[in-house]
Amino acid sequence: MNNTSQQYDAAINLCKDLFLKKMKDYGTAWRNLRPTSLTDQIFIKAQRIKSIEEKGTQKVGDDIRGEYIGIVNYCIISLIQLELKDDSRMELPFAEVETLYTKYAAQTKQLMEDKNHDYGEAWRDMRLSSLTDLILMKIFRVKQIEDNKGKTLASEGVDANYMDMLNYSVFALIRLRD
Repeated sequence: MNNTSQQYDAAINLCKDLFLKKMKDYGTAWRNLRPTSLTDQIFIKAQRIKSIEEKGTQKVGDDIRGEYIGIVNYCIISLIQLELKDDSRMELPFAEVETLYTKYAAQTKQLMEDKNHDYGEAWRDMRLSSLTDLILMKIFRVKQIEDNKGKTLASEGVDANYMDMLNYSVFALIRLRD
């Protein structure tokens, strides 16, 4: 587990570094995005990965690794937006956003560690394409929950699905690095 923990931290640090650099460039312009728009941004990235996996080629230079990083960051943005849904500020202080990023990365890592305990790191034996498909499945679940105005009868909420997508993306980043 210690190796996974270190690999996880390295992947999150890569994502966080890019996120914070972009925040310095753009501020918190993402505060304008509604939850449904964030879900669609994650969908676009996951769908592009699947398309490249199936076609075996790509015409745009951005690599798959960058798309998984984007999914991680959009999932964290989504979790932050859920927390700040009643906060009308468009521009947030850098330190506040960095703290929120760290908070959700830590909560999601704890979820990963709990699930890895129970599942025995099964993700290490999965195909990369299966991780992509699981992300897409979670996106469709979130879309359905959003269409149902957040109401579920027996399912986890959107936050749990964002955390799962984030973890699948981190697993993909680890697998791509190995």
